[in-house]
Amino acid sequence: MPSSSSAVSDSGRPVPSSLWRDGDFRRLWVGQTASQLGEHTSLVVLPLFAVLTLNAGAGQLGALRAVGQAPILLLSLFAGAWVDRWRTRTLMVLTDAGRALALGAAAVAGLLGALGLPALLVVAFAVGALSVFFDVAYQASLVRLVRQDQLVRGNSALEGSRSAAQIGGPALGGALVSVLSAPIAVASGAAFFALSFLSIRRIGHGESVPERSQASPCSERPPRVWRRIHEGVRHVVGDTSLRTVCLASAAFQFFFAAVMTVYLLFLPRDLHLSGTAVGLALAATGPGALLGSLLAARLPSRFGHGAVLVSAAVLGDGVFLLVPALRGTAAVTIPALLTVNFVFGTFSQLVNVTVMAVRQTVTPAGMQGRAAATITFVGMGLTPLGSLLGGFLADVWGTRTTLLATAAGMLLSPALMALSPLARLGRTLPAPPETAFPSA
Repeated sequence: MPSSSSAVSDSGRPVPSSLWRDGDFRRLWVGQTASQLGEHTSLVVLPLFAVLTLNAGAGQLGALRAVGQAPILLLSLFAGAWVDRWRTRTLMVLTDAGRALALGAAAVAGLLGALGLPALLVVAFAVGALSVFFDVAYQASLVRLVRQDQLVRGNSALEGSRSAAQIGGPALGGALVSVLSAPIAVASGAAFFALSFLSIRRIGHGESVPERSQASPCSERPPRVWRRIHEGVRHVVGDTSLRTVCLASAAFQFFFAAVMTVYLLFLPRDLHLSGTAVGLALAATGPGALLGSLLAARLPSRFGHGAVLVSAAVLGDGVFLLVPALRGTAAVTIPALLTVNFVFGTFSQLVNVTVMAVRQTVTPAGMQGRAAATITFVGMGLTPLGSLLGGFLADVWGTRTTLLATAAGMLLSPALMALSPLARLGRTLPAPPETAFPSA
């Protein structure tokens, strides 16, 4: 029996009473932090390289962002099926290595003067594709490492690390592009993915894969991948809360992708901000998200999960309506942008952590990867179209009008949640099911 100071995770692994005493959780946290830092650095570095070095226009920038986001639509469902049958540590290590190699090659090409827009598109797609697998894997990994009653604290810690990445990534990426060079900025992303690789590969737990462990020993072969994908989709569609999360996430991500495409043009061209200033403005999302992670550990249990989700989404999404009105010198616009991004980071992170807790609680262990992937597929699958729309509308309407229209569109997300049973979730979440849908 476990000692009084420890218990076991859902996979049977002994877990200390405190998450931070668990060496494997610490390694996951360090690796996920480094990976997110590399991802957020790259999300700013690659577009800034295109805008400031290659003089990319609105349409080209929209295409670059769409290519980087296309793997979400193309690969998310397959990623979920693979994660539920593979060890998450293996997938995370492989994707870290792949992203480090891709960005390392891009950095070398940049130093040689050979990093043009076509190569940038290839790199963006490769990093985006591998990030899809990593992001699904680390969410499923947490469920296999910790107890169910530690999920909210574990998610808060991991999302807090993502907040730290949002603080450091944009600021570091913008500064390196502006002060040193784009190739060095690209290389910084490769370094962070290498650090994640080194940390996650040291996770020592012999992870059990729920779907494999639950399979009948007399089975001749596992279900085909399409059947596993169908099971994940059926689970999400059949649950009212998860179905609403999908629709609200799709509305938010579509319009947010459009907003960010125009935003990355608006800051350097309309407000005349340097790469360093752009990175600083975007980095303000990080401290806000860190605060949001801390609030997520307390507010839902005090005011109710549904009330927190709807109110936080309204405040976080609505603040972007202020951006198109900004004018004047950097002394005026930068503090305003810092405030907008801080508020957005706080409340969007509060929504993210609460939604993740809802999803993990209502989903059985053997379905975690596929549920996460299905929500990612539906929720973020439209982001490439959003990016393209943002670039197209900016060419036709101009950046200010497009920012206002797309920021208003983001409010569709809290409207969908407010009109659904998700808004009525109370202070405690329903008990998790013990099993998933049986295979057909």
